[in-house]
Amino acid sequence: MTVPPDSTSTPPQIDLEFAETSPAAPDPGGPRIGPAQPAAVPAPSPGRSVRANTLIVMAGTLGSRLSGIVRQIIINRFGSGLTDAFLVAVTIPNLLRELLAEGALVNSFIPVYKSLDTAERRALAQAFSGLLIAVNLLLMGLGILVAPAIVDALLAQSSNVDRALAVYMTQMVMPFLMLISLSAVAMGLLNADEHFRESSFAPVAFNLASIAALLALPHTATWLAFGWLVGGSAQLLVQLPALRRFGLLPLPMLRAHPALSRVLRQMAPFTLTAGARQFLNLYVLSLLTNAQLFQAGTRTGYGNAESLFTMVNGLFVVSPVLALFPRFSQHAAEKDWGRFKSLTAQALRTTTFLAAPMSALLVALAPYAVSLFNLSRNFEVPKFEAGAGILTGWALALVPWAVVTVLLRTFYARERTREAVMVSAAGFVLEVGLYRLLVPSLGLLGFGLSTTVSGLLMAGALTLMYRRALGFPGREVAGHLLRVVPLAALAGAVAWLISQVLPRPGFIVPGLVGLAVAGGAGLAVYLAGALALRLPEVAAVTRRLRR
Repeated sequence: MTVPPDSTSTPPQIDLEFAETSPAAPDPGGPRIGPAQPAAVPAPSPGRSVRANTLIVMAGTLGSRLSGIVRQIIINRFGSGLTDAFLVAVTIPNLLRELLAEGALVNSFIPVYKSLDTAERRALAQAFSGLLIAVNLLLMGLGILVAPAIVDALLAQSSNVDRALAVYMTQMVMPFLMLISLSAVAMGLLNADEHFRESSFAPVAFNLASIAALLALPHTATWLAFGWLVGGSAQLLVQLPALRRFGLLPLPMLRAHPALSRVLRQMAPFTLTAGARQFLNLYVLSLLTNAQLFQAGTRTGYGNAESLFTMVNGLFVVSPVLALFPRFSQHAAEKDWGRFKSLTAQALRTTTFLAAPMSALLVALAPYAVSLFNLSRNFEVPKFEAGAGILTGWALALVPWAVVTVLLRTFYARERTREAVMVSAAGFVLEVGLYRLLVPSLGLLGFGLSTTVSGLLMAGALTLMYRRALGFPGREVAGHLLRVVPLAALAGAVAWLISQVLPRPGFIVPGLVGLAVAGGAGLAVYLAGALALRLPEVAAVTRRLRR
């Protein structure tokens, strides 16, 4: 990593709150998208700190991911034939929700919303939610009608998935798109005003409602899909009281608003990014369902690995970044680039400090982690091996994708969406090429290695672009990584050595023992090393515990 000349050699003490910096300088990156003089932006509530927001989001994410693991364990009881078809069925609603909601909405809506006064914010929320409902209704009806053609496009020609079952379940789960889109609007409104508690715990409601439905209902295709819809309804409903309490509940209306075009203009590039990413996902699905490459159950194993990876990534990477994003948007709206850069360094140090040991421990203990999904000793071996192999490779990608996640948000906050989207789209296209090159020769490990390589290249490109615009704190970040990455590797090696004398993984009980004993030892090594190196991040945690 190139070190800019103005960076400091000794990193400052960094807590989970931003430090005071010099007065704002002009943005050297050129004109903003949208008004040159944004409206005055209200400052965050005095009693609300980045530290508190981060802890709330991390707690909600932890609850969501842990309950998601339980939900995935329940789904695994249905058998691979049914779960393979179900995971194909939810592909299209998940694709469309990314295009219309969640990431696209949060990253494009919040910067525009934060630049408006209170009255205009409410009007924009009404106009945007009305438009989103109309588009969702149209796409939901279309998806139900053309489900057979959709499934044919998703599956490999020699497929290891039941086509008829996948078509039926695709039609059943299409209403999930409307539920999750409205939930994303609610989440975006709450997050924009830094009300994170209800939005962070809404996915927990999704999982708990789904678990209750899946346990109570018969193990059939109809009820598996219905349980998904029950969860989507719960995720939306639990956020409505908070919206009403804070005066944020919009009355959806099909009407124009001057700022709506700004939001749509910001969302438009996300179509390219999400489209490229979903093209990658569709290509991955064609590989997983190819009977000439993989056995039946591989798609479910991929889903198990994905749920574990997203749990770790969501808790230790996405949660801190999500909590910091409104502050990034705030500093960008005020053109306070000193604080903006300080917050960038803080976010990179915090996320990589958390992601590095998780990456090393997952590489060492992936089979033990995947064992959590096997409640019976008579588990399906192809499904287990697929999950373990894919998770091992993906674990290597945690640190580079932590850097990517942080830097992308800094571009979105400055409304430099096109630049970020170009890098993201190029990265996903590259990843498709790497899958095509590596998966046939390396098998399951090729998935993770492809993701790791593309993440490294995207992180490098975003760093160079950030440096040209604002000046990147390269020496501080590089010095931090040169300490935490080797330390994490040592922790992973210790965990792997201990796992060699433990019971073989596969069943949930050895899985729990391996994670607790070997994983606990590796984590202890990492924390002890961090204390010995006097890393500011672990010192901050120690100070909190002493209070």
